[in-house]
This record gives sequence, structure tokens and C-alpha cells, in this order.
Amino acid sequence: MTDTSSVVIGFVGLGVMGGPMCRNMALKHAGEVLAFDTQDAAFDAVAETKARRVASLAELAAQADVVFLSLPAGPAVEAVCLGAQGLTSGARKPAVIVDLSTTTVASARSVAQRLAALDVQFADAPVARTREAAQRGELSIMVGASAGLFARIAPWLGYIASDVTLCGEVGCGQVVKLVNNALVFEHTMALAEMMVLGERAGVAPATLLDAVSKGSGDSFVLRNHGRKAMLARQFPDKSFSPEYVLKDIACVLELADEVGVATRVTELAQRYYAATAQAGYSGRYFPAVIEVIDRNLAVAAKE
Repeated sequence: MTDTSSVVIGFVGLGVMGGPMCRNMALKHAGEVLAFDTQDAAFDAVAETKARRVASLAELAAQADVVFLSLPAGPAVEAVCLGAQGLTSGARKPAVIVDLSTTTVASARSVAQRLAALDVQFADAPVARTREAAQRGELSIMVGASAGLFARIAPWLGYIASDVTLCGEVGCGQVVKLVNNALVFEHTMALAEMMVLGERAGVAPATLLDAVSKGSGDSFVLRNHGRKAMLARQFPDKSFSPEYVLKDIACVLELADEVGVATRVTELAQRYYAATAQAGYSGRYFPAVIEVIDRNLAVAAKE
């Protein structure tokens, strides 16, 4: 696998983020790219590229040297990697599996250990930033892997990311990704509160964001979630929903419990986003938390 142009890449999961990531790999990789998803419509994401659809994980494993995963959660990753019909169930196994999903730290380390026993290397490499960044190939990726494996997979991660960081051994990519997401969710919630507060006190939300963006309160969340979603009060379907937020927060709280850290702000965020999902914004873009705050619906968040 020293000649990267001869490496056959496999990609599993062509969803909101996986679709554009696989597309970029198909457009940029000199070798063959194979794609698998259980939904026929998902393959629209790689239309008019050289990505070749395969019918099963077994077919993928029989041909691919390195396989990238973009899946909903840890159980799906475990099933795809180690299940009865998974990537390691046949005679030929991929040499490397790279998980781009967000899972628990414990799950990533467990999968890595079990794959190592099958002589398959594993890296957790969760991605950050938006779907638009995925389409541009400008994601940020936090990687948990040995230094040697990181050096091996970094060129392929460069197809989909402008920033790739080795965070430590397996599991450390998930640690950093969960921290990143928790900060985004918590900041979005805090910004929503202040936008509602400012408007009720007489400051137009657009004016407030303009002024704060010129001071020390400026942030990525303000410039993106604040300006693009909360200011317009537009929260589309098929975006990062409150349910996804709650999944990630549950992973953060599990990790916090494991290492003995009290995470009260994250617990508060969990209650706010649970209220958002229950208030008619299930499946919609999570900055809809501002509607819950504006309507004083997050009663469970007040203690």
C-alpha cells in the first residue's frame, strides 16, 4: 500500500456528510473507489463520479484495501466492522478501517481492540464543520491512531479535509470531537438566550450580532449558527437535528462519568435540546433551540 494510486478505497454510508465525503474521494483519488449504502437514493451523492456501487459489505471487503465509514452511531460501526455480515466476516479483510462517525470513546477503543485481533488496523477520525464544508472538502478531522497509521491515512483524509489533527491514540479523536460538539451546542444555546434577551430589551437581533462580532464575544457559532439560522429563524429538515445533539451529549456525559468530571453546563444543554425536540422541532436544525427559549418552553431546564 505504498503506492496510494493503487489503493482501492471503500466507503460505507452516503448520508448527509458521508455522501459529499465519498464524492470528494471519488473525484480526487487516483485509484478505484467503491461505495456502499442500504438506501438507493444515497448514491445520488456520487452520481457522475467514478465511485462504483457494490451490493454488500462482503463485496466491499473482498476488494477494498482501506474502508472509510460514515455511520449514525457506535452500534452501527460495530455491526459494519464486526457483525456476521460485516467487513471482517469473510476470508479477505480490509487492511485499514477509518471511522469518520461520532461514537462513544469506549466504543471506538473496543472496536479497535477487536479488529487488531483480526489483523485489521483501526482509526477513529470523526469530522467537524458543516455539510457545505464537506462538499468543499474543507472539513476538520480529529484522529485517534498510532503515529504510523496516521501517516498512512493522512493523504486520503486530505481529500475531504483542510485540517487534520492527530489527537492521540485510538479514542482520542472521539474525545476531541465530543468536546468540540459540546462547546458548539452549549454556545448555540447561550447565544440564543442572549439574542432573545437583546431583542426584548430593544436591540434588533441583526444589530446585536453585528456589534458583538466586532468584540470579544465573536465566535464561529455567532457567525454561522447565529447569522445563518437563528437570525432568519430558518431551521430546515434533514440537517443536524436536536436528536443528533442529544446523541452526542449522551456520549459526552458518559465519558464525563467515566473520568469523574461534573459537566453541569452540558447537562443543562441536554435538557434544552430535549425540550427543542419535543416542541415541534424534531428532525430540524438544532439552533431551533432559540424558539424554545423565546417561547419559554424549556421549563425542564429551570431548576
